[in-house]
Amino acid sequence: MLENLSTKLQKTLRDLRGEGRISERHIEASMREIRMALLESDVHFTVVKDFVSRVKEKALGQEVLGDLMPGQQVIKVVRDELTNLLGKETIDLKMSKVPPSVILLVGLQGSGKTTSTGKLAMWLRNQKHQPVLVSTDVYRPAAIEQLSIVAGEIDIPVYREDGRDPVQLATQALQHARDMGFDVLLVDTAGRLHIDMELMEELERITSAVNPTETLLVADAMTGQDAVNSAREFNQRLDLSGVILTKMDGDTRGGAALSIKAVSGRPIKFIGVGEKYDALEVFHPERMANRILGMGDVLSLIEKAEQVVDKEQAEQVLRKIQKNEFTLEDFRQQILQLRQLGPLEEIFKMLPQAGPLKGLDKVQVDEKQLGHLEAIINSMTLEERAHYKKINSSRRKRIARGSGRPVSEVNRLLKQYVQTKKMMKKASKGFLGKGLRKLNFPI
Repeated sequence: MLENLSTKLQKTLRDLRGEGRISERHIEASMREIRMALLESDVHFTVVKDFVSRVKEKALGQEVLGDLMPGQQVIKVVRDELTNLLGKETIDLKMSKVPPSVILLVGLQGSGKTTSTGKLAMWLRNQKHQPVLVSTDVYRPAAIEQLSIVAGEIDIPVYREDGRDPVQLATQALQHARDMGFDVLLVDTAGRLHIDMELMEELERITSAVNPTETLLVADAMTGQDAVNSAREFNQRLDLSGVILTKMDGDTRGGAALSIKAVSGRPIKFIGVGEKYDALEVFHPERMANRILGMGDVLSLIEKAEQVVDKEQAEQVLRKIQKNEFTLEDFRQQILQLRQLGPLEEIFKMLPQAGPLKGLDKVQVDEKQLGHLEAIINSMTLEERAHYKKINSSRRKRIARGSGRPVSEVNRLLKQYVQTKKMMKKASKGFLGKGLRKLNFPI
């Protein structure tokens, strides 16, 4: 996510750390690098100009502030301005006081609107809402069927009715939501390859008919400035309440995320970070700024962990670690929980890139290896999992045959287990263990 920009900004700011005083020459050189990094990441040129101007004005002549060295203070200025550029604060999804709330999803064809409708429905259900979906795209034969497939995969109800009038479909779906007690109606609207008068007039008619609580533009981050221009044009006609930026996990230059709020005036409310239906995150400007600058996003990581980690089980594992009773079965459970958090490469990128964690975001992880580790432990008896020292040469061969992996991998797993056990015991006694224990994070 925003890897190219992140790497360049971190490199530029690294040179400022530890400076006793920041001269105008330092600032000018850094601003040139930052300007180029932003432009190469496809950030809108007027946004870049204003951003660099604000940072330069605040950074020139900065003296020591509190415990911060001047170089660190400049980095703080850059972070604060990045946060402002991304939207300053998290904007929550609005809900109507009288249900059902209507959320209208609009956007160009191919932006990921239907998939995002499903993701948002799943997110709403996790927030204890009862959503129902409807597609008003009567022009593409497969559009309504596609939404029905998405709804089926996440077990969310969808309203279907024969008809060729999008406004009537939306109105009937709203009445259905009222009658059946659903508190949110998600309307997946038709898209076009480009913005035209016919599309806008139809969306305006639907808006008038159902009076949406939220009108969210679904935009593809990988299209760069096209996504920004779409946000501006849609907002001029529909008065958007926010943006869902999709494909933020792709190899995108990231300019859309940094430009949309400044150009359209509308906040990013969610970002799509993967293909699975749970890969939708609330957008937090400050957290994103921290991630770009290599300061990590531990809060988001903790929130992910809280969704998959049982608090009582985490406490039990911590006690076992401290008593040196952490077994291979516990190790297996930790692997399962780790896999539930999502791709490990993305998890590593949420950690601060400093101290012993520095460089962890560059680690390439083969997700299959975790599956292999799990298979090897599954091939062990309960006694072997509880007492690893009993796993002699003949047992290792049996385990290898049962898991379909070579003996060398069985040996490597046992070595990793012992090393992990030692490392976790040390971590559990220090600051890291205290913090993670308080936050129910698996260690």
